[in-house]
Amino acid sequence: MKKTVLRLSLFGLAGAILGYTYYAFIGCNNGTCMITSNPMISSAYGALMGFLLGGSFPGAARNSEEREANPDQK
Repeated sequence: MKKTVLRLSLFGLAGAILGYTYYAFIGCNNGTCMITSNPMISSAYGALMGFLLGGSFPGAARNSEEREANPDQK
């Protein structure tokens, strides 16, 4: 459980940093882009994408006892 929370938190933080970096270096010049024209929205969107990416690894969330008890499941 702790590993899952830590992994999701780290992916979310990395996504927020990448979202802000995208805003800072690429962004939107005229302010009409919904996501990249605001640093808060860009960071929140990046954090959401990182969180979702971090949760897309189902095998990494199981601990070693579950793997030993159910070796047939992947």
